[in-house]
Amino acid sequence: MTDESKFHALLRDQVRSEFTAAQQYLAIAVWLDDADLPQLAAHFYAQAVEERNHAMMMVRYQLDNDLTATIPSVGEVQNDFASVEELVQLALAQEKQVTEQITTLARTARDEDDYLGEQFLQWFLKEQVEEVASMTTLLTIVRRAGDDLFHVEDFVARELARGDAADATAPAAAGGAL
Repeated sequence: MTDESKFHALLRDQVRSEFTAAQQYLAIAVWLDDADLPQLAAHFYAQAVEERNHAMMMVRYQLDNDLTATIPSVGEVQNDFASVEELVQLALAQEKQVTEQITTLARTARDEDDYLGEQFLQWFLKEQVEEVASMTTLLTIVRRAGDDLFHVEDFVARELARGDAADATAPAAAGGAL
């Protein structure tokens, strides 16, 4: 396989986006940790790991398909927030942007008759539906809770706590998923 298609260039760019998303989620988690909101902080720490794993899945795909795989620098992240609502809005906007990027990747793979690339992206499309829905729900809960963030903490502990079994259909991550 050559490494010259538009799809391959977009996939390399997406690795950077996934790592940047991981860093943004870390910044959010640290802010929440500092605000003594441990459930929300744990949720966003886990989100950071998930985004890192997504990047490494893409790296594994590149390696497995004899494409150039590089680990890029990441974009700027926001570290200061006026409220929990603001940071959840940022997280939702980030997930919507990633959804657009993954959709563009899938469309480009299809347009270029790259059936392997198109198939690889199916899991990510499904994942983005879940991510946007989850972040939309979290934003709704934050808005309903107003200033009583203990309701948000309770919701996160009850409804968003990690512990789901690993998705057997997920692509492999280079170096293994964390």
